[in-house]
Amino acid sequence: MVRIAPVGRALAVAAAASLALTACGGGNNTAAQPSQSAAAPSSAAPAAKGDGTLTIGTLLPQTGSLAFLGPPEIAGVDLAVKEINEAGGVLGKPITKYDTDSGDTTTNIASQSVDKLLTQKADVIIGAASSSVSESVIDKITGAGVVQFSPANTSDKFTTINDHGLYFRTSPPDKLQGRVLGDLVVADGNDTVGILAMQDSYGTGLADQVQKTAEAGGAQVVERVDYDPKAADFSADVAKIKAKNPKGIVLIGFEETAKVIQELVKQGLPADKHKWYMVDGNTSNTNYIKMPKGTLKGVKGTIPGAAAPEEFQSKLKAINPKLEDFSYAPESYDATNLVALAAEAAKSDAGTDIAAKLADVSKGGEKCKDFKTCADLLKAGKDIDYDGVSGPVEFNEAGDPAVATIGIYQYGDNNKYATKALEYRTGDING
Repeated sequence: MVRIAPVGRALAVAAAASLALTACGGGNNTAAQPSQSAAAPSSAAPAAKGDGTLTIGTLLPQTGSLAFLGPPEIAGVDLAVKEINEAGGVLGKPITKYDTDSGDTTTNIASQSVDKLLTQKADVIIGAASSSVSESVIDKITGAGVVQFSPANTSDKFTTINDHGLYFRTSPPDKLQGRVLGDLVVADGNDTVGILAMQDSYGTGLADQVQKTAEAGGAQVVERVDYDPKAADFSADVAKIKAKNPKGIVLIGFEETAKVIQELVKQGLPADKHKWYMVDGNTSNTNYIKMPKGTLKGVKGTIPGAAAPEEFQSKLKAINPKLEDFSYAPESYDATNLVALAAEAAKSDAGTDIAAKLADVSKGGEKCKDFKTCADLLKAGKDIDYDGVSGPVEFNEAGDPAVATIGIYQYGDNNKYATKALEYRTGDING
């Protein structure tokens, strides 16, 4: 089967392969279109070249505000690497893997980790989990001709960011999660809504979509507070919500949500009187377990991704017996399999070659669900369509999954959410 690659992304990959690109560690460089029309950075940094061994680096949270997401994401990568190497590796050699910490936006850990991984000749860097952290290092990674593949970035900014055709993700943009959450809030009977959102590209972008969807559904957002997640105290932010007394309260943040929740309770806005809703950044089974029993009872949260099958969870537990959360483990597993299959299809471990084949192996060919089966089909000269644990994936021209699933979860008396979702909603990211 002959495929025509999307023009903008194909040109971007070709440009990254042939031009000298810089490794910029500074601000975020965004473009209006996914065609990557922005001028190439000026200082010379040649595109990475393959050496015959696929080297994967992870840039995932071992510390910081999203540290609870690190264990399942790392386990997902480790499980995929184990299975791939047991199946004979990539290009006839075992994958080499290096793990580093992404930290969060309060530190410079991510930039230092990327420097280390580039020195170790990583062809692909899986991470970061935080959209803001990924924004801070995307120029450095893609400017070096290396693929950046996030299992958890959901900011809408990445759809049009200047990435030289080298950025991909298995989690959907927040426009889908925001629509699902906004619809849920309205369906639950909340005609007045308050939103407390962390002020960064993730928080404000997701809050915008939730607000848009809720208001389109007939609800009124009576107060929205975009707060500083590094603030020592959230009493003034919560007081603004209290003054409007909304029926539903949407909490969009990371680890600091625990402090926000304590303030909500303190100011008389508990979950048994106002319906609380959370998102993937703060729907956690570890952040709230020390709170009084029932503090989060009935609270609902949304997490992108299909259900992690029990068999898959068992395999992850064999990798890390301490796992309590499985968020983004399927997406991490699929990301690793996809880059390995793209390298096989390209017959090269170079980042630009892998990027050029990622869309091909995700759609349009013979369906397969594991590395060995898919790799055998490739070796037999077949086109493949990898359908992963997280869903069908199928990259569009921007490197986003065109169709995705959002799970809706609910907390119990123990301040943990049931790992089996109340329901899953699947949709096109463009609505």
